[in-house]
Amino acid sequence: MASTNPVKILTVGSAVGSIRELFAKVKAIDAKHGKFDILLCTGDFFGPVSLPDEDYPDDEVSQLLSGIIESPIECYIMQGDQPLPGRIVEKFAQTGGELCKNVFLISKSGTITTAHGLRIACLGGIYEPQIHTSSEAAPGFLSPFFARQTVERLLSNALAKSSTKQNYRSLAAIQSSSSESQDIDILLSNSWPSSITQLSSAPLPEPHLSTIGAPPLDEVTSKIRPRYHFAATGGSPPKFWEREPYLWDGEDQRVSRFVSLGAFGNGPATGKKQRWFYAFTISPASSTSTPPPKPANATKNPFTAGVRRNAAKRPFEEAAAENFIWGAISNPAAKRTKVQPQGEPGKPPPGYKCRRCESTEHFISDCPDRQKPPETYVCKICSVAGHFVRDCPTRDAKGDTGGKKPKPGYVCRACGSEDHYLEDCLVTNQRPSHNDHRGSRRGPPKEISIDECWFCLSNPNLAKHLIVSIGSECYVTLPKGQIIPTHQEDYMTQVPGGGHLLIVPITHYPTFSTIPSDIAKAAIDETERCVCVPPPCTRDHKLTTTCTNFFVRPIGSYKAALRSMYAKYGAAAVVFEVGRLSAKGGHAHVQVVPVPLRLKDKVEETFAKEGSQVGIDFEVDPDAALEACQGGRASYFRVDLPDGRKMVHVMKDNIPFSIQFGRQVLVGLLDMPDRFDWKACMQSEEDDRADAQAFKAAFAPFDPTL
Repeated sequence: MASTNPVKILTVGSAVGSIRELFAKVKAIDAKHGKFDILLCTGDFFGPVSLPDEDYPDDEVSQLLSGIIESPIECYIMQGDQPLPGRIVEKFAQTGGELCKNVFLISKSGTITTAHGLRIACLGGIYEPQIHTSSEAAPGFLSPFFARQTVERLLSNALAKSSTKQNYRSLAAIQSSSSESQDIDILLSNSWPSSITQLSSAPLPEPHLSTIGAPPLDEVTSKIRPRYHFAATGGSPPKFWEREPYLWDGEDQRVSRFVSLGAFGNGPATGKKQRWFYAFTISPASSTSTPPPKPANATKNPFTAGVRRNAAKRPFEEAAAENFIWGAISNPAAKRTKVQPQGEPGKPPPGYKCRRCESTEHFISDCPDRQKPPETYVCKICSVAGHFVRDCPTRDAKGDTGGKKPKPGYVCRACGSEDHYLEDCLVTNQRPSHNDHRGSRRGPPKEISIDECWFCLSNPNLAKHLIVSIGSECYVTLPKGQIIPTHQEDYMTQVPGGGHLLIVPITHYPTFSTIPSDIAKAAIDETERCVCVPPPCTRDHKLTTTCTNFFVRPIGSYKAALRSMYAKYGAAAVVFEVGRLSAKGGHAHVQVVPVPLRLKDKVEETFAKEGSQVGIDFEVDPDAALEACQGGRASYFRVDLPDGRKMVHVMKDNIPFSIQFGRQVLVGLLDMPDRFDWKACMQSEEDDRADAQAFKAAFAPFDPTL
């Protein structure tokens, strides 16, 4: 039986022949963020083939096949939008796909099961409607196209089970292995599905990308339900685009993600360089796997929600002998001639089917069923079949605050509610009265987008070099401008790398209290919970110091792990969270700061004293106060003291609260007033990287994810 351990994967965009340089970059990424188990190369790996193979005796393809160029990780490549070199095709035929040590070529319509138990499917090549429907056989690697036979072969391979083999010596052996599930874990394709941009609010890098998809990939995606789908041809040059996750019906509550990567090779001479790699961790699915929590930004499924595209159809093109594809025209750049579809006047052309009733006798505009939705159509407002959006009985439904009711999947960034829009949220308290002439000129507050959020992993501008650990629900990172000075000659840090950390939920919510209850437990457990090992201690408790086995490394809790690490270096942890609900939302996080053990008993007194001077009082019953703030009912400030007790302040509407209050108290306690302004404490990226590496090395024995 295949392992269910997490597999760490690095996926990259088209190399376009820059093989040596790509592997060098991958080696550097692996050394810094690895170790990765698998490297997946999407799109065009080898680049254009313009001369016979013998004219390139010492090129990178030859050096790859001879072993001079080596991949640092077990690597799987595919065919992109170019024919493959003849010597690559020959080697594939001889070995079943193993080109050299650690490099495997997946078939154009291949499905493999890795030694880790992951099922990976591949559909290589370009979609050309006429070739797709008229081809008499599946085009091979020497053709840049795929046809309906290619798709049929892929589905046949993907939906069939085979005998189990545990000896993975070659790609041929991998291809004959089996998995517990017929669903695919990862799909690699050169093209986009035609429906992938539907029901998505993620901005496209170029508007025309909504029309570039290949309809056959819709069928492939619907049948194999990949958990991750990577593509390579998002524009020219390729642009990076990550769609929101979407959901499948069924008891397994399957979630799919689609990512199109920019090219590694032949990048644009001008303009913004596109993101060309994507790292993630995935565990092989099994019949006993626990369904994953629903992502907060998940959308309805674009392949099953009955969406119909309005994009203009591509015209039929000349299929006679004088076609540049088959070499009959001397000028390959000659413009193709548009011709009218063949068939009887007023009748659809051969091969056309009405999308509503599948009749071949009329166009969709003449369909008698046009006035009623098809069986697969689901209303986008109420998610019920049987009527169009215009006839939905709930289209005028009101939310819980009197405004328009949001569509399914919407979440108010201020309070986490799914029953009203941000502009109708009572928490923001931003809506002006009719008598306020100044306020009447203002529009509703603009929500912060994920691409603008400093803490969302999907933001390409995130300072990823500061991240020191990534778990299932949260990640840990050094902040920019941390309190602890790490590169001053007159100060020696206790904790390697400084030790000022942020624990950040991967899911975007404004505070921990606004994370929906169905997914909150996992994120809070990973932040808070302590389970000491080995047995007999299996109790859940908040502090390792309350356990007789507290000296044993805790698992599952970042707070407990950091406390244990700080103790090793003679420091105690002070944790604080500004759980402030704002009009723009924000991203929940807690800050963890080490203080010398000699100061740990002064933390509570210092917070209380500093708070009294600015009108900040702390609740007598902190747990009851936190409970009252759940669900976004109030903003709060929380401190976890070194001994495990809490201090909680509930913010009042008419009393201002500085988000820098926690930092203000701690720089005073540490007698470092010059460290109050985080912007003035920012360092060079080189120093930040050195701090992150130093902390990561020291944290490794305590890291609950390792």
